[in-house]
Amino acid sequence: MADFSKGDKVSWSSHGTKTTGTVKRKITDDTTAGGRKVRASEDEPQYLVESDNGNEAVHKPDALTKD
Repeated sequence: MADFSKGDKVSWSSHGTKTTGTVKRKITDDTTAGGRKVRASEDEPQYLVESDNGNEAVHKPDALTKD
């Protein structure tokens, strides 16, 4: 599993289009982020990312690629 840090530049597929952005934080607890409830743990973290156009989203590490 890939591990990302705050400030890492990443990309992901969004509706068939490559989107790029920056990791804002690693989420390791159940919380609300990116406009939705997030189920996460130390063993299954998720990442809050901000796209280059300013939108926030939460992704599992396997959906992200470090740029």
